[in-house]
Amino acid sequence: MWFPRWFRRMWRYYPLIYPYPYNPWIQQPQQSQQTQQQQQPYPYPPPIPYIPPPPMNPEDELAMLEEYKKMLEEELKDIEEELKGVEERIKELKKLLEK
Repeated sequence: MWFPRWFRRMWRYYPLIYPYPYNPWIQQPQQSQQTQQQQQPYPYPPPIPYIPPPPMNPEDELAMLEEYKKMLEEELKDIEEELKGVEERIKELKKLLEK
């Protein structure tokens, strides 16, 4: 049977992938299930517990917050300039549409 060229290429580079019939890390041998309690191994490593950073001394925290405030003020200035440019363009477009 004839298939379009793109379809044949797709089959060549993306062959059909059949799913595995089982996950080997979940299945256990039958003998161990009868003698022991049924336990399935954990398929993923346990999550890493979150350890908060040590508290900062007040001088370092104050310096960090002042620097952060300066950065935010600079970003605010940039955003205000961008907003002014957008407002001017809106006014220009409204004038063009009114004519």
